[in-house]
Amino acid sequence: MDEGGSRIRRRVSVRKRNRPSLDSVFAASPATELKHSDEEKDDEEMVAGSRRRKTVDVQPVEIIDSEEDMFGDYDSFAENSFLAQVDDLEQKYLQLPEHRNHATDHANEDLCSESDKHNTLNVTVVGDCTELNIGDHTKNQSRHEDVSIEPEADILYDVPSSQVLFFENLHNSSSDLGGPSTEEKDWNSSFPKTVNEELPVNSREQPQQTVESSSKIRTSSDANRGKSLKDHLKSTMTGNAKAQTPIFSRTKQLKETLLSEEINVAKKTIESSSDDLGPFYSLPSKVRDLYVQFKGIEKLYEWQHTCLTLKSVQERKNLIYSLPTSGGKTLVAEILMLQELLCRRRDVLMILPYVAIVQEKISGLSSFGIELGFFVEEYAGSKGKFPPIKRREKKSLYIATIEKGHSLVNSLIETGRISSLGLVVVDELHMIGEGTRGAILEMTLAKILYTSKTTQIIGMSATLNNVEDLQKFLQAEYYTSQFRPVELKEYLKINDTIYEVNSRAENGMTFSRLLNYKYSDTLKKMDPDHLVALVTEVIPSYSCLVFCPTKKNCENVAEMICKSLSKEYLKHKEKEKQEVIQNLKNVSGGNLCRVLRHTIPFGVAYHHSGLTSDERKLLEEAYSTGVLCLFTCTSTLAAGVNLPARRVILRAPYVAKEFLKRNQYKQMIGRAGRAGIDSVGESILILQEKDKQQIATNLDDIYRFMSGTFFGVQQKVLLKEKSLWEITMESLRYLTEKGLLQKDTMCGSKEEFQNNFHITKLGRASFKGTIDLAYCDILYRDLKKGLEGLMLESLLHLIYLTTPYDMASQCDPDWMIYFRQFNQLSPAEQNVAALVGVSENFIGKKASGQAIRKKVDKNIVNRLYLSFILYTLLKETNIWSVSEKFNMPRGYIQSLLSAAAAFSSCVLHFCEELEEFWVYRALLGELTKKLTYCVKAELIPLMEVTGVLEGRARQLYNAGYKSLTHLANANPEVLIRTIDHLSRRQAKQIVSSAKMLLHEKAEALQEEVEELLRLPSDFPGLVASSTEKA
Repeated sequence: MDEGGSRIRRRVSVRKRNRPSLDSVFAASPATELKHSDEEKDDEEMVAGSRRRKTVDVQPVEIIDSEEDMFGDYDSFAENSFLAQVDDLEQKYLQLPEHRNHATDHANEDLCSESDKHNTLNVTVVGDCTELNIGDHTKNQSRHEDVSIEPEADILYDVPSSQVLFFENLHNSSSDLGGPSTEEKDWNSSFPKTVNEELPVNSREQPQQTVESSSKIRTSSDANRGKSLKDHLKSTMTGNAKAQTPIFSRTKQLKETLLSEEINVAKKTIESSSDDLGPFYSLPSKVRDLYVQFKGIEKLYEWQHTCLTLKSVQERKNLIYSLPTSGGKTLVAEILMLQELLCRRRDVLMILPYVAIVQEKISGLSSFGIELGFFVEEYAGSKGKFPPIKRREKKSLYIATIEKGHSLVNSLIETGRISSLGLVVVDELHMIGEGTRGAILEMTLAKILYTSKTTQIIGMSATLNNVEDLQKFLQAEYYTSQFRPVELKEYLKINDTIYEVNSRAENGMTFSRLLNYKYSDTLKKMDPDHLVALVTEVIPSYSCLVFCPTKKNCENVAEMICKSLSKEYLKHKEKEKQEVIQNLKNVSGGNLCRVLRHTIPFGVAYHHSGLTSDERKLLEEAYSTGVLCLFTCTSTLAAGVNLPARRVILRAPYVAKEFLKRNQYKQMIGRAGRAGIDSVGESILILQEKDKQQIATNLDDIYRFMSGTFFGVQQKVLLKEKSLWEITMESLRYLTEKGLLQKDTMCGSKEEFQNNFHITKLGRASFKGTIDLAYCDILYRDLKKGLEGLMLESLLHLIYLTTPYDMASQCDPDWMIYFRQFNQLSPAEQNVAALVGVSENFIGKKASGQAIRKKVDKNIVNRLYLSFILYTLLKETNIWSVSEKFNMPRGYIQSLLSAAAAFSSCVLHFCEELEEFWVYRALLGELTKKLTYCVKAELIPLMEVTGVLEGRARQLYNAGYKSLTHLANANPEVLIRTIDHLSRRQAKQIVSSAKMLLHEKAEALQEEVEELLRLPSDFPGLVASSTEKA
């Protein structure tokens, strides 16, 4: 108790300051009137002040957060407190001798008003750091020891957070009664001061001991005061302070209040019909400042302003907009998303095509979420909760891949929460017409259109061919512009001649120039397409991308170009290139690809799905910083992460064996000449003569739903021989045969309109897990069969059950490796193979090349082989060694691992809907986590942070950052110094992503606590009372 008591006394003595009395605070004149005081009165105040200075000294200013003390830094029981003044009044009427203290208080007030004119100190609070800015004129006056507090600026500074609400309510009530007076306006105008608070300069040099001694002197006079009223008020105020009022730091509270006021204004503006859009397109001015701070965007392009001010956008109609790549489409979508999150207070879903782009967007928007108070949640791979957490206060921005976006929408429909989704943004909308993924995207949008009339849909793309059909499907307005911040020149190369693409010319192109590059006979054979000539015109001063038809072609072209380059290219950024090579070895356990070892010293590398995620990330960073100047890549890079180039070369007009589509071509050349990086962009398509001519410029409700799909809009063109009605009936028959739907009535064909269907348990499980309908019945049979003899001695059996079916059909096992791996299994693990139907005898005969009479399902055999790869990978956690062991590309193995993690998550959700599979629910959660990260257990918490892969996680762990909390509280500048090859941008993204994750977890726990403590709505007494009232 003694130690605790001394700590309290020390805190009070340190934080105590001279304050004006309550009467002087509310009767104080504005600052302008104080400056016109009589000079004679000033002299008297100075004399009185000098007497006071001999008695009172003050400790240096110390910024202490109000969370440390129940009353902030307002000492309710000190001499100049509200209670002390009440006591003064009480004793005055009891005619006790308190005149000396009263006079002293007045002298102190006068001194405060005088010293305010001369000596001020700016205290800037940024996060946890305090910066003191002292004017030169104040430094010369350090000999003064008086303390001055500006009354108006200090009123709310000294009041604890629990009392701020009282003053706000007091002010609001006075406004309602008849509007504030001039003095009240001045007082309130000082409230939002969150950055610069004016404090006396001399307060920094006054010792603590004098304050303590002066407190002892006052104690003798305090002893004579009356106790009745004081005790009553003291107990009341103590009780109020102990009430469960949220306690925030003063600075944080004022910042949040200011932002909240701006959001309320923006909300009213958005709801009104006025043309005035407020500070920044109906958003708080802080959003504009954040774009300047985080992205360097100070002004929008003209088309962006036009698009954001469209009448259809203001009326929240669906919108499709199309612009060339790098035109700034994403910024418009981000502003519309922020309007929905901050002003309309509804959730937002953003659908992106690839996991890499989702993670890039998560990193970019996490900082905005932290500053503006919303959550950014990742739905990609195995990440994401279904249904999402229902938040009462803050809203969520869900950033998802096409498949996860579909699952998210399904879960919201199932729980009746689809109306909480205010906006859906779809990037690369043209993918709606591409294969399976396009069908999933179409189904997602069709479900939203059918189930929620209040959800707005925004679609954007650089290439749209069938705009009218899309408009009809989405019931959307259309906006387009040919704006491009950097001019793009398109060229065709045939033999040695380069032609410029010109739509006005008769044959679509005009002669530009002849290639002037001396080729030896050997080089002509190696490089018949003159790639070296085209590349060396650009590198190493500028960047270049060469798109190749296949992955193998990428590697071959990279090697060929390096063999033809002079040794001068080795000297360009030589040290940085060696660092890249070393980093690649670090993330690959000392291994390095033979091709990359040869090409990187020349500033050249290949980029395709055969690389691991760590390797891709390192190479992309090196390319972005100019260390690497040339990428040979496949078409997937065009739709992936943002890697711009001065020149883009298309090695051939093919993707694999298929001829290049127009939208693929536009995406590839769109990488040339990105805004803010290049002044001009060039694309060159290499053609052979043969390619030249190929260049080219109840059941009724179900049917109504099908009519509203994109397929329904285009059906007459796609399938002329069948009507939409016939296609709908065939689909329903197929789903019924699969056991996913059940028809309630069996009526004749004339009464088919009145048939009702209901979803079966298997159908609901497939819906919940977003399992491909082609495999859902097979998965059910496999899981059912697995229960008969589930082997839990190792993970092999569970891994087999979660190995993706679609990858098994693409697998071609090496039978000798298959046989060798089978013999290394334990007897229990070999039983797993027997359980699924693959015997040792079958694998042995295949390995020895013998004929096999007994028929075995090829898909099961292939799937078991893939499960061997995954099982080995989980044990060794080294992709390189597993790649060598199974003689497979490491990129393929990583793709298998990612697909298995995503499928495991789907199977887990599938099992959650079927009671018979309760055992899988208990086991698959941990397996999904192992497949997702495939690292040692201690690195998993760090890899939850977006953008942190295995190599980086190991670096952070070794540097002492061993948890999410460590990363969230890390200083980016310290991270840069501690972690090798970490840029400032990456450090900031890691910290902001960690903060967002930590905030999400804390919020979820807090809401769980509140839910537990909340009185149930069906509480017996509550129900009875509500019935009585009714």
